[in-house]
Amino acid sequence: MVEKARESCLLCQIVANRVPSYKIYEDDLTLAILDINGSNPGHCFVIPKNHYPIIEQVPDDELAILFTVANKISSAIFENLKAPGTNIFVANGVPAGQTVAHFMINVMPRKENDGVNLQWKTRQLTEEEMSTVELKLKESIKGAGIEKIEKTQKPKITTHEKAATELIADDEDNYFMRQMRRIP
Repeated sequence: MVEKARESCLLCQIVANRVPSYKIYEDDLTLAILDINGSNPGHCFVIPKNHYPIIEQVPDDELAILFTVANKISSAIFENLKAPGTNIFVANGVPAGQTVAHFMINVMPRKENDGVNLQWKTRQLTEEEMSTVELKLKESIKGAGIEKIEKTQKPKITTHEKAATELIADDEDNYFMRQMRRIP
């Protein structure tokens, strides 16, 4: 059954080099490709080379690598494509907009007024609804094997992060700060 899914999966065909693609990163577990129907130039997917239809099936160690790659690609988009923003998201399941049965992380360059709309209508829950959801999720997560994650090493600061920090320190009214204060 799994082999049949791999044979019919477009992304597995790309991993196997049976379908051409524009690869921007590859290692033993991960592949990042440009989306030929992307929202903006530089829109790409970060995918596991192994076939996993949804995020819940991706092993935690592979998921960590995938999101690390997505983060590095986002930094490259800021630095090299001069995009002032990125969206990094996962459409997990058909109701969430997933169109291919292979887990992927979208990394989308963003500019103001680029026509991409990821807005949704907010819904105010009642206190009872919030409490019910909170309890259900807390109970479910307790048995999920989530351990407290300890940070063991100091993160490296990218050129983009350093520049953003310097901008904030130099000028409180710069573009970045105005964007951060913006209310969606």
